[in-house]
Amino acid sequence: MSDHATTGDGVLTALHLLERMATTGSSIKELASVMTRLPQVLVNVPGVDKARAERDEVLVAAVAEAEAELGDQGRVLLRPSGTEPLVRVMVEAVAEGHAKAVADRLADVVRERLSLA
Repeated sequence: MSDHATTGDGVLTALHLLERMATTGSSIKELASVMTRLPQVLVNVPGVDKARAERDEVLVAAVAEAEAELGDQGRVLLRPSGTEPLVRVMVEAVAEGHAKAVADRLADVVRERLSLA
């Protein structure tokens, strides 16, 4: 929803969902039925220069490789926290073990490339 805000916002999301419900006449259950929930793994990586997370070439390439590996069977979200001094690595995949392996691999790249030590 980048047309409306620069960060994630639960209230904004809820308002858009309510608008969609009112426009279509669909219930929340009907709208949710088109979404497939996948296992999700979140790894928070502290002690790194979060400002470089989106521009480190090696890290960007590692994220692209992980996205290609998952294809349309998952997704990767790697971003600096807006409230804490860390980088968040979130991976969804069909199998939780696969999501964890990809998330851990990316977290290792974040530590290696962005470490403050």
